[in-house]
Amino acid sequence: MPNMPTRTKSYKEEEPAIEQDFPEYEEEPVAQQEGTFTFKVTHFYAIITVFAFAAGVLLGYVAWGFNPAGQSSTSAAQNRGPVVEAPVNDSPQFVRYDVPIDGAYSLGPQDAPITIVEFSDYQCPYCRRWHDEVYQPLLAAYPGKIRLVYRHLPLTSIHPDAFSAAEAAMCAGEQNAYWQYHEKLFGNTALGTGVYMQYAQELKLNVQSFETCMTERKYEEAIQSDSDFAVNLGVRSTPTFFINGLAIVGAQPLNVFKEVIDKELAGEIP
Repeated sequence: MPNMPTRTKSYKEEEPAIEQDFPEYEEEPVAQQEGTFTFKVTHFYAIITVFAFAAGVLLGYVAWGFNPAGQSSTSAAQNRGPVVEAPVNDSPQFVRYDVPIDGAYSLGPQDAPITIVEFSDYQCPYCRRWHDEVYQPLLAAYPGKIRLVYRHLPLTSIHPDAFSAAEAAMCAGEQNAYWQYHEKLFGNTALGTGVYMQYAQELKLNVQSFETCMTERKYEEAIQSDSDFAVNLGVRSTPTFFINGLAIVGAQPLNVFKEVIDKELAGEIP
């Protein structure tokens, strides 16, 4: 089967559709060795709470740019100026974004009180790290309470196999094997046409149908639509998550997700 071409798009020149109203922070970098790909802050909620969170964790999901490891993106800082502290507002502001999930694959009850939408990339090392370290423990911590929705944001400028990997997952989904294939893709750093066919065989898919789906690029438009939506919303990094519309950027640890979810379940966030 011929190698699958990918559609490339430069995100560095994209401007978000909404303006920024507070200082930016560097988020978990996508891949420091592969170039800087940063998220530009856009009106997401300024402060989840003024108390109860440790200062470092608080800034993580408040400013869309906290790096729990203390890392930062040098080139982004040079482009935008020095990183400064976000002011603590007396009246916290909360912004929930409407992130559609129709047509996307999901795990968990449709009526779950918590819906997490993940924009991710199968070739992104930080996406893989979150999948390996946080994904299962998070679902286990809230049995029956989380619906996880996966949407595609392949960073084709730095991850040449990301788009074709997303297409392979969607083609596997035609044969009711999306999540099994999803696990295969995140379980190995190797990607490419031969790998996709191997995974299809291992999962006992109809290989001919799978190959036809890939060759015809049946899901190219759907994946590009996911990507375009994310970029237009202001997403600049993978992984980026929306918890009931509230944003968390980067491969944040389990406790960051739990603190937001616990307060959401308790009705403490407007």
